[in-house]
Amino acid sequence: MHRPPAMFIADSRGLDFLNSVATPLDTPIDWLDDGDGLIDWLAQAGLVPTDALDALKARATPAELGKVADEARALREWFRGFVRKHGGRPLTASALQELGPLNSLLERDEAFRQIVPAPDRGGALALQMTRRWQSPQSLLLPVGEALAQFVCEEDFSNVKACEGHNCTMLFADHTRRRARRWCAMAICGNRAKQAAHRSRLKGRQ
Repeated sequence: MHRPPAMFIADSRGLDFLNSVATPLDTPIDWLDDGDGLIDWLAQAGLVPTDALDALKARATPAELGKVADEARALREWFRGFVRKHGGRPLTASALQELGPLNSLLERDEAFRQIVPAPDRGGALALQMTRRWQSPQSLLLPVGEALAQFVCEEDFSNVKACEGHNCTMLFADHTRRRARRWCAMAICGNRAKQAAHRSRLKGRQ
């Protein structure tokens, strides 16, 4: 299935994951609708190294990857409910009991640190986190990490929904005055401008 490039407009990979299903131009798109879609989205998001994605895709069956895509969509909708419930105000420790599914996912991780050449540092060494990508299910681990970082590091007061008609995109508003209204000015912002312009013209007639 041909999909347009995924949209990363949320200023947070955790919210970008929620936006992996959206209606940006009146046509619903689910970038995670099958295993290939999940692989492509993870590659575009930069959450999994390309060589790991290629290796997993080569040894996993379409059915195995499809099952992980099903799990990814279920995780996405569970987390969407959590964000909708708590968005718009600071998150407190009282929400911890609701995060059991996310902590259960994080418990599966087989991450470890390795000493590697540091990029762009003239032969210096660096300590880098990596993972054992042993099964298709491991593809969910960096997603869980992105969601956990969002929960722990983002001020939920900044979480907003795009005001565009029929738009389902969420974003973290990091503008100086917290005045952001649209997922992207090129899409919903321009549509709103055009609608306002038409309304003004109609009012003058």
